[in-house]
Amino acid sequence: MAVEIRVPPLGESLVDAVVGTWLKQEGDAVSRGESLVELETDKVNLDVTAEDDGVLESIARREGEVVTVGEVLGLVGAGNGASAPAPVPAEAATVASATQTAPPAPAAEPPPIAASAPPAAPAPAPAPPPVHAEEDPDGAGGGRAAPAVRRLAEEHHIDLNAVTGTGPGGRVTREDVLIVAARQAVQAAPTSAPATEPTQTRTPDAPPASPPTPAQRPAVPPAPAGAARLPPPASDDGREERRRFSRRRQTIANRLVEAQQTAAMLTTFNEADMSAVMELRSRRKEAFKERYGVNLGYMSFFTKAIVGALKAFPEMNSELQDDELVLKKYYDIGIAVSTDEGLVVPVIRDADRKTFGEIEQEIGALATKARKGDLTLAEIQGGTFTITNGGIYGSLNSTPILNVPQVGILGMHAIQERPVARDGEVVIRPMMYLALSYDHRVIDGATAVQFLVKVKQMIEDPETLLIEG
Repeated sequence: MAVEIRVPPLGESLVDAVVGTWLKQEGDAVSRGESLVELETDKVNLDVTAEDDGVLESIARREGEVVTVGEVLGLVGAGNGASAPAPVPAEAATVASATQTAPPAPAAEPPPIAASAPPAAPAPAPAPPPVHAEEDPDGAGGGRAAPAVRRLAEEHHIDLNAVTGTGPGGRVTREDVLIVAARQAVQAAPTSAPATEPTQTRTPDAPPASPPTPAQRPAVPPAPAGAARLPPPASDDGREERRRFSRRRQTIANRLVEAQQTAAMLTTFNEADMSAVMELRSRRKEAFKERYGVNLGYMSFFTKAIVGALKAFPEMNSELQDDELVLKKYYDIGIAVSTDEGLVVPVIRDADRKTFGEIEQEIGALATKARKGDLTLAEIQGGTFTITNGGIYGSLNSTPILNVPQVGILGMHAIQERPVARDGEVVIRPMMYLALSYDHRVIDGATAVQFLVKVKQMIEDPETLLIEG
């Protein structure tokens, strides 16, 4: 008995996902607990696993399709994969299909009188007929096409055998069909003959026809609703490449635009002398690593400094909800981590209760999980304030964008030796520019400036972190 593969619950506030990569193909043996397909959500990616041993009989939803919780993704049947049918060439599959579906001829029916007589009934021809998507879902460009893709091809009168599949195993995707449809539309657009005249082929020696006027141009029938947004034709010379915009990247884009449109965002700047922190790290780094198994980085210092500043200026640790300001008396600090699919912000919970070693261990573990795509929703939800460090990429200054609904974010930058004045003398010190972006609806400029000065003072005198952080 086949078992349905369904979209599992995705987490709070998530109702749909995008089918990412199928890790198994039809006919493959699967084991209980083995990952079958990856789903992309707004926040994290998750794997759907097999509930029992068997064979992946069919795949219902292909890469790039949007699915909802509980929707069927495919079927897993009994077996161990050894009895799964071996791949059959498209031509053989067509012949077999025609043989199986053709009605048997009555035994008493005499053979045709003449071989040249036209057939009186739609009997199958001895040779395989042209392959249609409905008859041969496995013969499209050497791969397969999902039912939705086959329907889209029918709507645009596209033969799937003429489409090169770019999906896994040569499968034809929705994007492949849309690109071919767009090319056909472009090729049909410059037709100059009126719709009522027969189409004529111009010989190479004939002069080109005059460009048609808008009144002469034949009307293009409206595209179906599912294909209303056709992508422009891809470059044939390899100068362009098209990639699907991942669900997470779309969410990041939407959140950044939301922050710009809803918050009255402003940024204030300062700089910190990193001499004391660097000297302390130099003295303690060996003992710290021996005790905690991780390096003593700058992020733990800034996390403690932010906690101390949030305690001094509680409005920075708040959230605006309609006409109420929610002041939070816990300190969940988000640490921005760059991944291949964009920026994610795992959260250090109750950072005020953690030691430097615990903070560094947790940051390292969360960053590793983020880059592997293994973060859970619980590890990225919430957060009362965010720290982002563009300095690891060489940035000297920037204006970080708020991680809404938070009202503040601190941007760290590269440490650079610069001349500064100390006690009437010019000296060279390792300096870091700091940038604080804040929601001016909630935070006044004076509060933001004092908050950043507080962070600067604790970084330049790290002993105070033991008391105030």
